[in-house]
Amino acid sequence: MTDPADLGFARIDLKRQDRTGYPEVVYCAGKSADQAEAIMVRMREQGLPVLGTRAEPALAERIRGRFPGAVYDETARTLTIGGGGEAAGLVAVAAAGTSDLPAALEAVRTAEFFGSKVLLSCDVGVAGIHRLFDRLGELREARVIVAAAGMEGALPSVIAGLVAVPVIALPTSAGYGASFGGLSALLGMLTACAPGVSVVNIDNGFGAGYLANLINKGAAYAHV
Repeated sequence: MTDPADLGFARIDLKRQDRTGYPEVVYCAGKSADQAEAIMVRMREQGLPVLGTRAEPALAERIRGRFPGAVYDETARTLTIGGGGEAAGLVAVAAAGTSDLPAALEAVRTAEFFGSKVLLSCDVGVAGIHRLFDRLGELREARVIVAAAGMEGALPSVIAGLVAVPVIALPTSAGYGASFGGLSALLGMLTACAPGVSVVNIDNGFGAGYLANLINKGAAYAHV
């Protein structure tokens, strides 16, 4: 009997949604377009929604040729087929600057895919902190906040000192040479003074969005 999970070059975790409530996600970087497409097609054949991260435009065109309802975000490099549904709770994603948007939008699309309502606040970094204060009221409505920043990575610590919910710090590789491709932001976030801050890896918008969704959904269950 043929195993539908076995593609030879990959074994898809078709039961992950049964175990965890969420399907496996396809990390497209490092895979050929043929490989990524085959994985996504097999998942759809098994009735699973698909989220592909780090997807290139050429792959998106191929997938949209097969699945016209597929949605591609070129900035976030996310490719979704299905997912979403009725959104619950509220996740806020704050991007320090426009250069932080690729990682921030990856977090947005991930949380939306898994069923969270998401509010995106752009260009609210500490270099123009008045812009953060302008959005503070709506940020405080969220159950969890993702704060994406490069350079020195100060934004999550500032936000955490102003809100009463968890803050997920998302360091980005945006910045000049001494930022070391996001390492300065990562270390700054890890040593944040404000309590209630957790940190994901550099440019890991998927990880930030996934964790934010889990916290948001947990908060939603607690309010039932």
